[in-house]
Amino acid sequence: MFLSAGAPGPPPELAHHSKWQTWLQRAGNDPDVDSLAVLGNIIEEFMDLPPVSTVSTEFFGVKIQDPLEIYTAKKNRLVTVMEEHGLRYFRGGRVLPIGIQPEPPIPSAGPQKPTNVEELLKIIIRGLPRAMHPLTHRRKGSTNLIFESEYDIQDLLHSQLRPWINDIRPEEYTPSYAGSSTRMDFLLPEHKLVLEVMRVRDNTHASKIGDELIIDIEHYRRHNQCNWVWCVIYDPLHLLSNPTGLSADLEGVRKTPDGEVTVRVFVFGASQ
Repeated sequence: MFLSAGAPGPPPELAHHSKWQTWLQRAGNDPDVDSLAVLGNIIEEFMDLPPVSTVSTEFFGVKIQDPLEIYTAKKNRLVTVMEEHGLRYFRGGRVLPIGIQPEPPIPSAGPQKPTNVEELLKIIIRGLPRAMHPLTHRRKGSTNLIFESEYDIQDLLHSQLRPWINDIRPEEYTPSYAGSSTRMDFLLPEHKLVLEVMRVRDNTHASKIGDELIIDIEHYRRHNQCNWVWCVIYDPLHLLSNPTGLSADLEGVRKTPDGEVTVRVFVFGASQ
């Protein structure tokens, strides 16, 4: 979420409770980063999408507080703290100094198309948590979507890619390796690129995911339309003990007499 919000990477090698503070401080101290835009992007979903209100009830004599009441208290606290520092939040993820009004959007200014497929994929992959949020927090009366399997993530990614890339081939088989073959999640033949999407299921799977990807990469390297492998790992429960180390171990050029492939790794969790 921080990367998709524009925070300068890589993530600090710290525990979660101090990582976000250090990362925000880094953004604020970087002259090349619009730190107010980063902050606005991070808190946008929280500020603009309140939970559905429920009637307060009692459970074994204990009153269960309405989630909307809890949300409102937290939002008001955040507004108060920002105002103490001379800042004000505007809908749409805009944080500005008090007294400055946001400029109205220019009707003719539309989104700019990424200049290459790598830039496009970075935007889409890093934006997956934001794309999930309106689907998991839908309007009253609509069924929320729950991204519980790799297929759910694959379908979301596929839908994000289709407006941009014409030839997307799901589940294409690879040449045999070690007596077996496997299926790619997505092959983009025009760009000679494979997308491998995984969801960390539990602690056991988290400990084996690196080995699984190494085997898959060996398969992909033998495919004549694969020069790049981008591994997209969804870890909603933060079960990977060292995601930065996992990325460092897998990323880079992997070359043998059987072929050569360049690997990129993206690990992300739930948006909130």
